[in-house]
Amino acid sequence: MGVRRWLIWAPLAAFALLFAVVAAGLFRPAERVVRSGLVGKPVPEFALDPLIPGKPGLSSATLRGGEPRLVNMFASWCVPCIAEAPQLIALKRQGVRIDGVAVRDSTAALRGFLRRNGDPFDRIGDDKARAVQLALGSAGIPESFVVDGRGVIRHQHIGYIRPDDVPKLLAEIEKAR
Repeated sequence: MGVRRWLIWAPLAAFALLFAVVAAGLFRPAERVVRSGLVGKPVPEFALDPLIPGKPGLSSATLRGGEPRLVNMFASWCVPCIAEAPQLIALKRQGVRIDGVAVRDSTAALRGFLRRNGDPFDRIGDDKARAVQLALGSAGIPESFVVDGRGVIRHQHIGYIRPDDVPKLLAEIEKAR
């Protein structure tokens, strides 16, 4: 009689266990941030044409030019990119060399974006097909990478740069020297 009683309650026990596992997953969701596997490794080889006449494009060779740089993935159609623009200008004023990778953008739209929000970029490469964005392990925009003077990625900043992120990025640039 004892085994039968246990068998009657087994489905309820199994359901309770399944419910507990699902509930634990809901209250402790997995991290959804996609980190690049290239931090600590050289940037992949690439050469992007310029998007703005008179402003040079961007290549991996440029990033091996001897000084650290911040490489910013952005687009004129990206609302968070507007929010980070003042912080990029602040970083530029503090001596940070900033290069841009314009993702799926157009010359006219980008000109308007830079006119309205400022232009902190030394170079802007045209990444129409997102090839460089994906090669760097970037999952979205905006996103930034600190690259040392030998072209090695030292830090990845996911999302837009907030005012309180500026000191940390300055420290990462300094560490990359």
